[in-house]
This record gives sequence, structure tokens and C-alpha cells, in this order.
Amino acid sequence: MKKTFPTWCILLILFFSTSEFSFSQDTSSSRLRISLITCSPGNELYSIFGHSAIRVIDSNSVSDIVFNYGTFNFDEDFYLKFVQGKLNYYLSAANVNDFLYEYIATGRGVSEQLLDLSPQEKATIFHYLLVNIKEENKFYQYDFFYNNCTTRLRDIILKAKENKPALPFVMNNKSSFRDAIHLYLRKGQQYWSELGIDLLLGAGCDKIMTAEEQEFLPNNLMNAFDGAEKNRIVKNKIELYSPSEIKKEKVWLTPFLLFMFVLFLYILLHFIKNKTGLFFLNCFDFLLYFITGVLGVVFVCMWFFTDHTMTKYNFNLLWALPFNVIACFFINSKQKIAKIYFLVYAISNALILILWKILPQQLNYSLIPIVIMLGFSAYSNYKKDGKIH
Repeated sequence: MKKTFPTWCILLILFFSTSEFSFSQDTSSSRLRISLITCSPGNELYSIFGHSAIRVIDSNSVSDIVFNYGTFNFDEDFYLKFVQGKLNYYLSAANVNDFLYEYIATGRGVSEQLLDLSPQEKATIFHYLLVNIKEENKFYQYDFFYNNCTTRLRDIILKAKENKPALPFVMNNKSSFRDAIHLYLRKGQQYWSELGIDLLLGAGCDKIMTAEEQEFLPNNLMNAFDGAEKNRIVKNKIELYSPSEIKKEKVWLTPFLLFMFVLFLYILLHFIKNKTGLFFLNCFDFLLYFITGVLGVVFVCMWFFTDHTMTKYNFNLLWALPFNVIACFFINSKQKIAKIYFLVYAISNALILILWKILPQQLNYSLIPIVIMLGFSAYSNYKKDGKIH
């Protein structure tokens, strides 16, 4: 946990800083040095996408502060707020050495881009940060794609620039938000996290990003600043810490391999004709429908009952039907409505596999064995007692 300055200390800095803004611009220029700090990705999911902060050195007050929009309170309502999309992050400040310690200790690289700003631009940015770190101003509603610790810094810096630079594409101009996320997760071998994220994020995540939208990731913003056209924005760039690269052990148990193994076992159960085999097959079917049904309920809740924008229009609902939480109790039913349900469900899963590549949402390929299982199970349950009576 990074150490942050107490409120009274920030207010003291604010008092002396704002009182000095009446001096000449040359004085402001000589005393302020503003940089964008970019921290490389870590090994854990919460750090896999990297981090951004802004560093302000004030030679008059002999202060070296890092302002960080990536701070949040982990309280008893944290998970509820996170799921609802109502989690508030806030602006905090820390001494540069305290800030850097955590990244050096965890072997994460830190880059600094000294910004090419006029005296007035530097004064505007510093004043904005000092005003916004006040208790009544520091909180904001976090959005991973559109309002995070990186996008807020970009907006502050560009808004202060009198001649705004044109920032270039730093990824393929046909890349989607999901492509950008996958790039980091696969590099970090976070295959299970990739599956979980793909399950929760809907079709909006497959939107092709504009150059500006690509800058929601810290490294992308850093590269965009480096490649700014016409009006230069970076005066100098240095590496504050460059760790030696450690070779990671390859992760072998991926979701796809595990689900393929489960599919093999499931098909094998159909060839065991005794009572034991039938019992395990029924248990397997019950769990398969119950789990996918619960997932469907979660997807519906994330679509309609949260403030998250990217969890809407989730096409995973094509195979994870909420009705499966009811259907799991009718896997051996002879009722006509149950037979119709399983027949329609078998056909719909077959269509999902056929149309996989052209669906409006990019489904995780690891789900292919699950969809095959669901289709095969639904058809088997439809055929158990012959055709519909």
C-alpha cells in the first residue's frame, strides 16, 4: 500500500502554491517540472494492464509529489459496488520515493516522460490537481475503458495544452477493446482471467477503438505521447527503473484443455449403460444446466441492473440460458414442454457453433467444448423417451 500525504499537508501545499501563481510565468516555469509516469504491467490481474500517474516537482517548496487517480477504499461494500458499477476511485498524492518503492519491490518497470509545457500550462495542471485532491473533489466514478487513472491524466494534460497535439494510433486501427485486453492477458498467461472477462463483457467490448479510445491503457498513452504529431508533448523520456526480465513458467492447464477433457469424459459416460453410468450422467447433466443457468442469471443482472456499459448486450446468453436453472430439474422429464425446450436448445447450440465467427460478439474459444456439451446433452435429453408425444 502506497503512503499518501495527509489532507493538511496537501492543503498547505495548495496555500503556498496558489499564492505564488501571481508571480511571473518565468518564475512558474523555473519551479515546476511535470511528468507522466507509466508503470509496466504486473503479474496479478489487478496490475496486468499497468498504471499511470503524474509527477510534479516544485523546486520552490522542495516537493516531489506523485498524483495518482488509481486509489480506492477496500471496504465492506467493495464487491457490491464493483459489481454494480458504482465503485468510486479517488485522487491521492504520495512522495515519489514511496510511490516508486512498490513498483521496484515487485519488479515492475517505471518510465517518466517530462512534458513539454509552457509556464501557464504547467501552472494550470498543478492548480487543477491541487484543487481536485480536496476531499470534496477527489472522488470520481471509475470506468475501466472511459474514465480511469490513465484517461483522466490524458484529459488533464491535453485540456491544459494551448495547441493540442494530434495523438496517433498506437495499435492496429482495426483493434477492438477486447483485442487490447486479450493482448495483455495472454502475455501474462492469464487465460482463466481472460475467460472470466470474456464471459462478463458484452458486444460493446468488440467495438473498434478510435485512436483516443486506445489510450485507456497506460502503455498506449505513453506511446501516443511519444508519437504526438505536429505539436510536441514530450521533452525528454527516461527509465526510472528497468527490471531484468524473468522468464515465466508456461501455464499448461488452460480452460480449453480442461473443457476438452471434460467433454471427452461426458461423451464416454454415454457409452456406459449400467445404473452407475446413468446416475453419473444425470448428475453431470444436472450440474451442467444448473451452472449455465446461474451464469445466465448473472449475465442478465449485469446487463440490466448495473451501471457497467460493457456488460450489456452479452451474447453469451445464447448458450447460458437463465431457464437452465429450471431445466436442470427436468432432464428425465417426459413432459411435452420439456422435450420442446431441449430440442430448441440443441438446435440453438448447433447454430451458435456454425455462426461462431460471425456473431456480433467475439466469444471465448475455450467455450466451444461447453457449447458442444450443451448441444449434445440437450439432444440426448430430447431423445431419451423418443419423439414428442
